[in-house]
Amino acid sequence: MKMNNFKAFSAIAFLWTGIITAAETSPTELLKASDRARGGLLKGLEWKVQLKTIEAGSTTEREFGIEAKGDDALIEALSPARNKGEVYLFNDRDMWFYKPGLRKPISISARQRLSGQAANGDIASTHYSRDYEGSIVGKTKIDGEPVFILDLKAKDKKVTYDRIKYYISEKSKLAMKAEFLSLEGEPFKVATFKYGNSILSSGQKIQFISRMTITDSKFAENISDITYVNPKEKDFSGSKFNINNLAR
Repeated sequence: MKMNNFKAFSAIAFLWTGIITAAETSPTELLKASDRARGGLLKGLEWKVQLKTIEAGSTTEREFGIEAKGDDALIEALSPARNKGEVYLFNDRDMWFYKPGLRKPISISARQRLSGQAANGDIASTHYSRDYEGSIVGKTKIDGEPVFILDLKAKDKKVTYDRIKYYISEKSKLAMKAEFLSLEGEPFKVATFKYGNSILSSGQKIQFISRMTITDSKFAENISDITYVNPKEKDFSGSKFNINNLAR
């Protein structure tokens, strides 16, 4: 009788372990974990972005200051001088642009090209767990590290990409690569990620993205490098992300 009870307990324990493992590796949980390391799902955060683009043999550089909280983000152009004062505002999936001289902010798309391979939406915080339906479609290895392969399909036309093939580490739950796909399912550009930064969030140390490199799938010499500098947690008031305050 005791042996039967032990077997029953062992079976329940094994089943419960399987449930926990399945929950930890669900597409939603994987995306939430990877989002946090790219500025999403955090109370409040600020950092700078240095964007270097090489295209057709020409190099351009830009710098932005970014403040993000929840579904909102405020991005201010810091250099070059001709772009200083330009502001991009994300409110949920809506995006606005303002610069000195405009009467009011204008609505723009996260898909619009910002510089080289980088779209407007690439330099803001990432909310893939909100914006995409994800499914695990396989496993592979990147640099010897086991990764899940996720197929992400956009929930809304306002997001940066319609479809993404996303590679997330089994161990760290960090995104290692993204293939941005055309409607036909072919990659038109590819991004890789590095995580040399860390932040303290609610007393917990979290790895944070330090570099995103986006390459044109057909022309490998066309590259945009995004470097993330000095990320740190910061509290913001709601008015910081109010569109009515942009022109003031």
